[in-house]
Amino acid sequence: MGCLPTKHVRDSPRSLGVHEAVAVSAESSCEKVDLPDFLNIATGTPFTVSEVEALYDLFRKISNSVIKDGLIHKEEFHVALFRSKSKKKQNLFGDRVFDLFDQKGNGVIEFGEFIRSLSVFHPDTPEEQKAAFAFRLYDLRQTGFIERHELKEMVLALLDESNLDITSDAVEMIVDTTFDQADVNRDGRIDQEEWNVFTKDNPYVLRNMSLPYLKDITMIFPSFVIHSEVSEADMFV
Repeated sequence: MGCLPTKHVRDSPRSLGVHEAVAVSAESSCEKVDLPDFLNIATGTPFTVSEVEALYDLFRKISNSVIKDGLIHKEEFHVALFRSKSKKKQNLFGDRVFDLFDQKGNGVIEFGEFIRSLSVFHPDTPEEQKAAFAFRLYDLRQTGFIERHELKEMVLALLDESNLDITSDAVEMIVDTTFDQADVNRDGRIDQEEWNVFTKDNPYVLRNMSLPYLKDITMIFPSFVIHSEVSEADMFV
């Protein structure tokens, strides 16, 4: 049996809401689509239900950009994050952000995971949550501590994605300065409590953990990468 035409097909998808647009797409392709529970997903985040609906449209575009299965794979995440389809080498920063978004650790990002993780970058999210996310980002081996070599690896990855070229001595200075201030008990590593104190004393460290335009949702995937407007002095972490 063929597909029955929908009464909405004469309307442009741009003029329809998320529910209607998805329904039109599903009917035209004979697919059954179960929409997420937007209200439940929005609960506990700074996003409104309407904003979650708008982000669902964005999620669908990303999750079907390479593998059309409604899940965001690492390749799709990298393309969206760095806005490039070039076959450049894997970047540690992008991989770590993906791993944190992939809360179930199953190699893909589901819509609920996408919203909950993205909400950390909302300007209204408490600084404590931002600090915790940043700590996990730098805790590469997931030991509960930020080691000196982990911080250096992440600084180098951030510099690479930001197209900032500084000397190895400058990188070592960034790492040394961070540990001088954060490693209070001088055990050669930074624990969560030390990190929390450090970020409170140095709020600029979490500056890039807030994306102002998440308060005005657009269809552009938020960029977590520090670009050319950031100076070398800003590259603390």
